[in-house]
Amino acid sequence: MKELVVRNSLIRLVQGDITELDTDVIVNAANAQLILGGGVAGAIKRKGGPLIQYECNKIGGTYVGGAVLTTGGNLKAKHVIHAVGPRMGEGNEEEKLKNATLNSLKLMDKHNLKTIAFPAISTGIFGYPIDKCAQIMISTTKDYLNGSTQIDEVIFCLYTASDYAVFDNELK
Repeated sequence: MKELVVRNSLIRLVQGDITELDTDVIVNAANAQLILGGGVAGAIKRKGGPLIQYECNKIGGTYVGGAVLTTGGNLKAKHVIHAVGPRMGEGNEEEKLKNATLNSLKLMDKHNLKTIAFPAISTGIFGYPIDKCAQIMISTTKDYLNGSTQIDEVIFCLYTASDYAVFDNELK
C-alpha cells in the first residue's frame, strides 16, 4: 500500500531523500538543542543553508517530544519542523515519539500548512526500533487526521527500501 485516505487527507509513503521533496514542510529528526548535526539534520543543513541553523539558534531548543518551525532556507520545502524524538533507553520513548509526531501536526494547523513529510524519527543515531516507530507515527497521524484539520497530505519519506517496507507493512 502506497497511500491511505483518512477523511479529507492523504497519508502517502515515499522512498528517497526527504530534502528533495517539494512540500510545505519537511520534518527534521532534531535533538533538543536544535543543533543540525548528522543524518537527516546534516542533509537539511547542507542543502538548506545557514539560515535554518540561525533560526534554530534564535529559538534555542525545545523538549523531547516538542516541535518548532523554521524557514526551509534553500530547500524546496518552504519550512522545516524540528521534531525532537526520544533516544532509546531514556524512558517513556513511545509517548515522546507520539508527542513529537502530534506536535508537528499541530504546528501544521497552527500555521495553516497543507503538506508535510516526516522521516522515521529517532531511528538513526537515537536507536529507536523502526517497527515501533512506524506503528506509533502512523497511528498518531491517522488519529490526528480523523479530527478537525486542514492538512491535505502527510508523507512518510523513508531513505532505505527496508525502512520503506516496514512502514508499508504498518500502513496496511
